[in-house]
Amino acid sequence: MHHNKQQQCFTLTGKPRPQVHWTKNGQPLDPKQASVRNGESDTILFIRKAEQKDSGIYELTVKIDDLEDKVNIDIKIAERPGPPKSIKLVDAWGFNAAVEWTPPVDDGNTEITGYTVQKSDKKTKEWFTVLENYRQTNCTVSDLIIGNSYYFRVFAENLCGLSEKAAVTKDCAFIKKTENIYKNPEYKESDFAEAPKFTQILSDRTTTNGYTTKLFCSVRGSPKPKIVWLKNQMEIREDPRFRSLVNQGVCSLEIRKPCPFDGGVYTCKAINPLGEASVVCKLAVKVAQ
Repeated sequence: MHHNKQQQCFTLTGKPRPQVHWTKNGQPLDPKQASVRNGESDTILFIRKAEQKDSGIYELTVKIDDLEDKVNIDIKIAERPGPPKSIKLVDAWGFNAAVEWTPPVDDGNTEITGYTVQKSDKKTKEWFTVLENYRQTNCTVSDLIIGNSYYFRVFAENLCGLSEKAAVTKDCAFIKKTENIYKNPEYKESDFAEAPKFTQILSDRTTTNGYTTKLFCSVRGSPKPKIVWLKNQMEIREDPRFRSLVNQGVCSLEIRKPCPFDGGVYTCKAINPLGEASVVCKLAVKVAQ
């Protein structure tokens, strides 16, 4: 209702004609902010270009001789909120980046209903929305492209709409190629056969309900190890919601549109004739409110 006219009209009864008096928060009205028009049988409070500062308790007093009646009107002027107070890039790993922010200083005089999160490739400088009506103040953005750098920004939202400005990360997330990639040997495999060894472990992470996510680790070994994934110590077999890939020693597990049930402890186990090794991480799936 920012910069809209506000009008309150009340019908008056009584003889002789009642005396009418308006106050705001117990103080006389400021004629620059609000005016009153009294008719034969009504009184109108008129606020031109209503702003947040015009919010308050307006009291109407009606008198006839020694008789008096009062009514209180709580007027609340809402407008779009300010942007989040601060934002920062927390971490970047694999194809993902974690961002967190703080609520806006100015909520527009009404409850913050959610946030809109956007990403921008440093090269193209175009913004794309990744989350809307998001209730938390931190998130993980996935499916980023290797070799690209990203900035992130967040708008606050209330019943009047999105904040005019957004909070933008100062740092950009560079999605680098996975390190410690196993290279094929130049000599015969029998010359340097070795048991599996993980060169990059799994990292604990949190994702949002319904957003596809991936777990990554790297392993070396000769002969080439067999990779097995387990959830809560149970082997993940033929399940269409999970996809396991191994590319030059980089092991990934894609979890398609996870729900809270998919949270838990995930294990990647590598096995070859010389031995086995495993790495573990915790995955939490949060429900956006």
